[in-house]
Amino acid sequence: MTLPFPVSHELFPVTHRFLDLDRARIHYVDEGSGETILLLHGNPTWSFLYRKIIAGLKDEFRCVALDFPGYGMSTAPAGYRFTPREHSSMLERFVHKLGLSDLTLMVQDWGGPVGLGLAGRHPELVRRLIIGNTFAWPLTGELGARLFSAALGGPIGRVLNRRFNLVPRVFFARGLAQPVPSDVLDLYFAPWRDPARRAPAAIAPRQLIAAAGYLTEVEASLPRLAGRPALIVWGAKDFAFRAAERERFEVAFPDHRTILFPDASHFLQEDVGDRIAEAFKAFRKEAG
Repeated sequence: MTLPFPVSHELFPVTHRFLDLDRARIHYVDEGSGETILLLHGNPTWSFLYRKIIAGLKDEFRCVALDFPGYGMSTAPAGYRFTPREHSSMLERFVHKLGLSDLTLMVQDWGGPVGLGLAGRHPELVRRLIIGNTFAWPLTGELGARLFSAALGGPIGRVLNRRFNLVPRVFFARGLAQPVPSDVLDLYFAPWRDPARRAPAAIAPRQLIAAAGYLTEVEASLPRLAGRPALIVWGAKDFAFRAAERERFEVAFPDHRTILFPDASHFLQEDVGDRIAEAFKAFRKEAG
């Protein structure tokens, strides 16, 4: 199989799978066996973000991670607008197509609103949650979010992103607390090498404010999941989501265990993915 860009098997030791779904071509990995863990990335990452967690869990669990349309190796159909509502709808069809159920759902960054939106619509699919550095409510009242959205997702930000790959550069410069080898960083940037494919990375910041309607729906659905055990894993050095967001999730999910990682940032899967895998194994034994 010819991949859209070279991927070292040493760095990402998985079988690459593709599914044609509603005129989108979805890349995903499906490793291990046992209870299913569905791993959802955000912006501007792809399933590669979960390689450490997959490596740590595939001996006991079935680990499924997809790339949302326009991200990683997935392509989007004509007219797709790369909004969280569309991603969540596509994720729902992906889950049904693969027949996934009794899920542990791990979410981070935009994977939170996308995945928790699905979970709120279909709580019967979800057994437990892993929540890391994300959100699940409108941000219209937060000045920082509005400024960030306007700067990176506005007209100037979109132009700079297309020409200079601005959004991935900003996120990977600020979102990693631990040193990353150059070949690993190259794979994070690989999907964005073609300027013609860079639009989704700038659309996501704009959606922080533009998707307020969808985010309101996600927040309203959280009570339907309140009884699910939740492992909250949080990178303390994150520039985007801090203690206030974590505390809101702790209130929303009373049956939770929180683990703070003082040496992790926004992309905590990269910074401490092996430790997250071990923490989940322990949590699963305790919570059932």
